[in-house]
Amino acid sequence: MQRIKSAIVGTGFMGKVHTENVRRLGNVDIVAVVGSRPETARAFAERAGIPFATSNLNDVLEDREITTVHICTPNVDHFPMSLAAIDAGKAVLCEKPLAMTADEARQLVDAAKTKNTINCVQHNLRYYPVVQQIRQMILAGDLGDILIVQGTYSQDWLLYETDWNWRLDSKSNGKLRVMGDIGSHWMDMIQYLTGLQITALSADLATFHPKRKRPKGSVETFSGKKLQPTDYEEVPIDTEDFGVVMLRLGNQTRGAFTVSQVSAGCKNRFAFEIFGSKAGVAWNQEQPDTLWIGHRNEPNQLIIKDGSLMYPAAAAFADLPGGHSEGYDDSHKQVFKRFYAKVADPTAPVDYPTFEDGLRGMILLEKVAESAAKRTWVDVQ
Repeated sequence: MQRIKSAIVGTGFMGKVHTENVRRLGNVDIVAVVGSRPETARAFAERAGIPFATSNLNDVLEDREITTVHICTPNVDHFPMSLAAIDAGKAVLCEKPLAMTADEARQLVDAAKTKNTINCVQHNLRYYPVVQQIRQMILAGDLGDILIVQGTYSQDWLLYETDWNWRLDSKSNGKLRVMGDIGSHWMDMIQYLTGLQITALSADLATFHPKRKRPKGSVETFSGKKLQPTDYEEVPIDTEDFGVVMLRLGNQTRGAFTVSQVSAGCKNRFAFEIFGSKAGVAWNQEQPDTLWIGHRNEPNQLIIKDGSLMYPAAAAFADLPGGHSEGYDDSHKQVFKRFYAKVADPTAPVDYPTFEDGLRGMILLEKVAESAAKRTWVDVQ
């Protein structure tokens, strides 16, 4: 088995997720980590057993033995770091959203084409086995013509004014926070499953905490619930806590979804419903192995993931037998498995999201911002 040497850029929540799940592949060695500061890089490397730590990306890019780079940094760094990695001839896997603007994303797409560089944007949520079963059902015509899509991506980790993360700052995150962070997943998913592109949208955004109390020290994503009042300073907020979007897809399909980081009790509720002329389906990431199938003239069904009973193309994403849950970590592993198959063999098919998908996502986010500002429908080209 060919050994592949890889580097992780970013030492926060996503850096840990990527590190743990890349190692599950068996043929990829993480030989370097890049942190924002030397001490954070060293601490991450010691915990994860990575031999080399640095705060200088060039140390990685100049190492010819390292063929692949994961960009797991705040959004503001996605474009310059991905572009530098492309220029250095590395295969690049970048977290979403791909960039801060559609123009930056377009430059990355063009650069990857010019350099013939393998590239991936980490829309891992496509790769739950049950989600893949839904895709195959739609391709097989089990749902008929798609009429309606609806759903939400709701979390509660930024509910309180004392909750903090770098995503709250538009300088690090971009001007859309909840839409960019999780709305990007919802829009990518619904287009991927239905095969229909969003052609028009109407959006409304809300910020419920115009000021927040920022911790005086650093806080990792999804943490920070035990700080004391003296640990904060008050700052203004210019990114949204909530958003709602109405959609048109293709020629006839209609839909709507909400996104929120202030919905009490929703830990990671990525949910969607797709209704066609024959049947409907529903899925919720908080119960990832369960698929609801709705019928008009016969009893509804509740299906539990079992690869042996799924469409063969969907079963390829179920590595464990029925009754053995495959969740968030596994969805990352499935992307990495296919991405690194391409790194090992450039003739392998592209069976993962690319920078082209990331560009499409950035165009949609800019249309969401435009619609919310104008308080009107906007077309998406």
